[in-house]
Amino acid sequence: MCYSTTLRQKEKKIEKLTRKAFQVPFEYKPYYRANGFTHPNLYIIKMDEPENIYPAMWSLIPQFGMKDIPEFQKKYNTLNAKSETILTSNTYKHSTTDKRCLILADGFHEPHEVNGNSYPYFCHYKDDSLFYFAGLYTEIDNEFLSCTILTMPANEQFEQIHNKKKRQPLILDTEFETDWLRHDLNPNGIKELTKVGFTTKEIEAYPVSRDLYKRDIDTNTPLAITKVDYQELNEQGSLF
Repeated sequence: MCYSTTLRQKEKKIEKLTRKAFQVPFEYKPYYRANGFTHPNLYIIKMDEPENIYPAMWSLIPQFGMKDIPEFQKKYNTLNAKSETILTSNTYKHSTTDKRCLILADGFHEPHEVNGNSYPYFCHYKDDSLFYFAGLYTEIDNEFLSCTILTMPANEQFEQIHNKKKRQPLILDTEFETDWLRHDLNPNGIKELTKVGFTTKEIEAYPVSRDLYKRDIDTNTPLAITKVDYQELNEQGSLF
């Protein structure tokens, strides 16, 4: 699962690093934490416009949910899509064919459980560089997009971090980013890419404040990325 992401780089720097341009002027603001359950905008690159960056509501709305979006969101959690079932799911299969996207981020949070308590871990590249989640999107109207982040079974590292459900977001290795947007990528190619496409770059992970789980405080602050030492976590030894 991946319900919390970061994108701390400024707009001009993102455009320089990605060689892509934001298409909605003055909409983007860097953030320390986007909480998926509030359905914020994430920033995506679509198959049909690989040179542009668009905001997209985090919570994919399929065709059958567009008549009443708030009601759909009450019934369905579409922040993440299981990569193993995107080709068969009624919610995701239509987007999997021709509405795949790259979702920009420079970090995310995963839960780690000890003695019945959950601790958020901040996960990022050590150099804080940008990366892309594999994603899907829908077009609700000409100016309104929605998206979801693909997840996959956890590797050895994330089995220890996300130690209850043992999932991880699909962060694409740089050599597969362009492939994910290819129009001629067939179902077998999609299946293969979701299995082997995870980044080979080292990911650093450490615990941060459990206040991220509180509803009455602003967590879009450095709190979301500041390391916290918990005695109970130190007692279990290093995860890595």
